[in-house]
Amino acid sequence: MTQPNLQGALVNLGPGPHFQPIDIGSPDYMAVLEADSAFWTLVPRGELSEYLATGSLAAAFQEHQERFRQEMAGLRFGLKPSAVYFNPTERCNLNCTYCYLPDDLRRQGVDMEPERLLAALEVLAAYFADTLPEGVTPQVIFHGSEPLMCKEAVFAAIERFGDRFHFGLQTNATLLEDADLDFIRNRELSLGLSLDAHLAEVADATRHNWQGTGVFGKVAGLLDRLAGYPHYSVICTVTSTNVAHLPEIVEYFHLKQVPVAMLNPVRCTREGGRGLKPDNLELARAFTRALDRTRELLELTGRKLVIANFANVLAGLVAPTTRRLMCDISPCGGGRCFFAVSARGDLFPCSEFIGIPEFRGGNLFASDIPAILETPAFTRVTGRLVEDISPCRQCAIRHFCGAPCPAEVFMCTGTLEAPAPYCEFYAEQVRYAFRLIAAGQVDDFLWDGWRNGTEQTFAF
Repeated sequence: MTQPNLQGALVNLGPGPHFQPIDIGSPDYMAVLEADSAFWTLVPRGELSEYLATGSLAAAFQEHQERFRQEMAGLRFGLKPSAVYFNPTERCNLNCTYCYLPDDLRRQGVDMEPERLLAALEVLAAYFADTLPEGVTPQVIFHGSEPLMCKEAVFAAIERFGDRFHFGLQTNATLLEDADLDFIRNRELSLGLSLDAHLAEVADATRHNWQGTGVFGKVAGLLDRLAGYPHYSVICTVTSTNVAHLPEIVEYFHLKQVPVAMLNPVRCTREGGRGLKPDNLELARAFTRALDRTRELLELTGRKLVIANFANVLAGLVAPTTRRLMCDISPCGGGRCFFAVSARGDLFPCSEFIGIPEFRGGNLFASDIPAILETPAFTRVTGRLVEDISPCRQCAIRHFCGAPCPAEVFMCTGTLEAPAPYCEFYAEQVRYAFRLIAAGQVDDFLWDGWRNGTEQTFAF
């Protein structure tokens, strides 16, 4: 039996699977989802009632539903931490308007002493040796504030532990010199830079030093020097200042041969970010225009620019276990797939929580990591389920969104159990992803080789 819901869609009643049709903006197809298992299929628009009324879809789903639910449960609850975001310093040489870390930490904070940094990595290596399967190498991403404020200690640690961790470096790039780039290339380190626009007057409006001087010229110059290096990416933080420029920004990144970029909506964790939040629907329109432009550029040049945060949403639909980020699922990856270490050795579920004292779980040098992961500071995050959040619990795409980011939600609302401030934007991303699937364009937006190791579990 079916009846219209408040939006006019059809929903199934009774004990069987509850399918929720959603309009994806395609003239030919609608998506039908069974939200509990994250099952979906595309149905010809004119045949929706027939698919639901005849029971053929329900019968096909029920034959496989246990496998679907086991896969989703494993992805949500069966993973162990395998990565660490490591802040070796609280200090930063920049004062970006939207930073999620408190000003006093970035201006006057502490550095982790070099010997203590090595000792921390020894503790982490021992922990992962006990928890990860043999042959799995954990990741350590040196993160910010600005990790190159203590460059010598960071590079010495990478040199010492290069055979025990996969290392990455996320930096504002203003302190990178030629010798540093040689070090990074020789060790094939993952490198992430930050650049918010294709023009200095736009980028420098939000990214500048403590004296107010922008850094576009320094960072933009590095892109040419990194051309051809396959292990780097660029993060563009999307704000009301640059949102209208997203198509031009991806053109610029593509011209500079950036292999991977992220167009990350500004986090509203602190007042500076909240003041720069773009309107959700304006963001969605500009974001999808930028994605369209990446495909046009691929057709023109044969060279792909992957927008990683969208690619993760798309992968979450077509191959859930290939996701590379764990923000758009609940529980999110914080404290579950990774955790953060501060310059004082304190552990937090994610770097976004550094600076929010109630989410400090303990200290790396004073407590065992497994015990820290079981403290309320962590379990509040790892136990945050979209099913407990209204209205998210009723949403068809709840397992392709996850109501992120918990740190952002907490600082905006005072609770973890609230929807994301970018709710409508996330919904539009999923609709766009479904349109790409319907058009057979998935490969144009995902990293090369994404199908390797995947298995088709269902076709209807």
